[in-house]
Amino acid sequence: MTVAVSVIIPCFNEETTIGLVLDALFKQTFPRVQLEVIIADGLSTDSTREIISDFQIHHPDLALKIVDNVSRTIPSGLNLAVRSSSGKYIIRLDAHSIPENTYIKNCVDLLEAGAGDNVGGMWIIKPARDNWQAKSIAEAAAHPLAVGDAHYRLGSKAQEVDTVPFGAYRRELINKIGGYNESLLTNEDYEFNVRIRQEGGLIWFDPKIRTTYIARSNLRELVRQYWRYGYWKARMIMRYPRTLRWRQLLPPTFVLSIIILLLVGILSHHAWILLAFEIGVYLVVLLLVGIIRSSQKKYCGFALGLPLAIIAMHLAWGTAFLYSLIQK
Repeated sequence: MTVAVSVIIPCFNEETTIGLVLDALFKQTFPRVQLEVIIADGLSTDSTREIISDFQIHHPDLALKIVDNVSRTIPSGLNLAVRSSSGKYIIRLDAHSIPENTYIKNCVDLLEAGAGDNVGGMWIIKPARDNWQAKSIAEAAAHPLAVGDAHYRLGSKAQEVDTVPFGAYRRELINKIGGYNESLLTNEDYEFNVRIRQEGGLIWFDPKIRTTYIARSNLRELVRQYWRYGYWKARMIMRYPRTLRWRQLLPPTFVLSIIILLLVGILSHHAWILLAFEIGVYLVVLLLVGIIRSSQKKYCGFALGLPLAIIAMHLAWGTAFLYSLIQK
C-alpha cells in the first residue's frame, strides 16, 4: 500500500526517550501500513542506534529507516529525512516528544479538511526526572511568566496562530517554499512557518493534537537550551524583523537594563538604588509565583525551584539574544 504519512525525526544521543517515541508511533490509530518513520540520526554515540535497531527487529510491520545526519544539526537532519521519505503528508516530530495515539490521525484529518497548510497542537510538558529541578523546569516551561502566551504550551481553542511545534503538512509545501533553513540551528520551525505565512499560507493550532514533551532534567541543561533559543531567535528576527513579538523583547530588555544600571552605577549611586529596586521587585514576584504554585500543586519544591527555572530561562534567553545581535 502507498505510504500516506512520513514521520520525520531528527535525533542525537536520545537513548532515554527514543524508545518511548517509537512505541507511541507503533500504537497510533492511523493505519500502520500507510505509515513510515524516518529518523535522521546525528551519528549518536550512546545506545540510540541500538535501541532503534532492536525496535526494528521486534516491530517489522512498521516501516522504519535511519539516515545518517553527518552535519548533526536539526534542520539538516529534517531535510535529509524529507528527501528520504515518500509520504503524501509529512509530520515532523522530536526525539523528546511522545505523541498521543490519535496524533497522526488528527493531523491528517485536519489537513484533508483544509484547516491549514501546517497544523499542530499542544505540548503536554512532563519532567525528565522525579526531583525538584526536573519538576520545576517542566512547570516553568508551561508557565505564562516564563513562556509568554504561546498557545501550544498554555492551551486554548482551535485557531490560526503564528507557529506550532513540529507541524504536519502536505509534501507539496516543501516544493513551494523550500525545506528547513540550515543556517538556523534553532528556530527552524518558526522560520519555516514564517515562509508559509509569507506565501499566503495558514498555520492552524488544534488542542486535540497532543504530544507529551519531556523537558530538560536540570538547570544546566535548561540554560544551554535557552541560550540556544535566544541566540537563534535573534538571528531569525534580524532576517524577518516583522515577526518580532513584544514578549520576545522582555528578557533581553531586562538583561540590558541590568547591564546599563551596573555601568551607570559607577558614576551615580542612584543607578544602584534603581537596580536594587528592579531586581527586588523581580525576585519578589517570582517568589510569590513559586509559593502560589507550590500551594496549588501541593509540592514544596516549586517554592524555590520554579523561580530558579524562570530566572535561568529569562537570563539565558535574554543574554544570548543580545550577544547574537552584537555578533552581527
